[in-house]
Amino acid sequence: MPEPASEPASEPASEPASEPASERAPERGPRPRGRTTLLIAAAAVLGVVAGTCTGYLVQAHRGPTALPSLSQPTLPRSTGAGPAPLSAAQDRRVKTEGDLRKLLLRRPDGARNALLPRSTDGWLDLAGYSRMFTKPDVAFSYFIGEEFRRAAITQWREGDREVDVLLVQYRQEDNHGASDVVDDADSYAEKDPGTDSWAIPGTGNGTAYVHASGGSYSAEAHAWRGDIAMEVWVYDTKPVPKKKIMDLAERQMERL
Repeated sequence: MPEPASEPASEPASEPASEPASERAPERGPRPRGRTTLLIAAAAVLGVVAGTCTGYLVQAHRGPTALPSLSQPTLPRSTGAGPAPLSAAQDRRVKTEGDLRKLLLRRPDGARNALLPRSTDGWLDLAGYSRMFTKPDVAFSYFIGEEFRRAAITQWREGDREVDVLLVQYRQEDNHGASDVVDDADSYAEKDPGTDSWAIPGTGNGTAYVHASGGSYSAEAHAWRGDIAMEVWVYDTKPVPKKKIMDLAERQMERL
């Protein structure tokens, strides 16, 4: 690096005594670039030039090298019929593109209709689904952003216990709607006081929650697979057993 054109008139005789030695800058006087450095640099440049010229001379006296052929050998075609297409039982898209209501859990024998039915035919449009939330207008906008496609619901009542099971499908063209809404649902569920939670076996991403606070008892479970988010809600006048919510969630996920 070139040195400054001029130097200070004088250097301080010594560093302040109060300054620790480890924090002082090292003393660096100006050092002019010597002739030895210039000679080494010039020799290096001449060496590169000489090497380049020699390379050109050697190559000029060599004969031309034949280039490989541009044509490629013809590959034999397979004579097999190829893999067989998946059956309807193996192809998950066949199930999820069909009637979602057929994938919902069956109502237990002896169960009665829910006190607050959400649907008359098992389907929920975006408006009907949004009304299940405390702020329907906010929910409506949120699920539009998450590319809501359709939802199916089944409900029943056993004694004082109410059960709602939903499958909500998302288009997932620009967002990962199913996983996004499950993550959001988990964050809300975990904040409720008096909550216990457990991972749902076999899902890899599902969680079940049991709430018991303020004299009200409920449980919920959330998981997703592909473009479908699963929701299970249980309300009761007494604590909901862990076994109950886990059983519902596991059996529902097995059907997806």
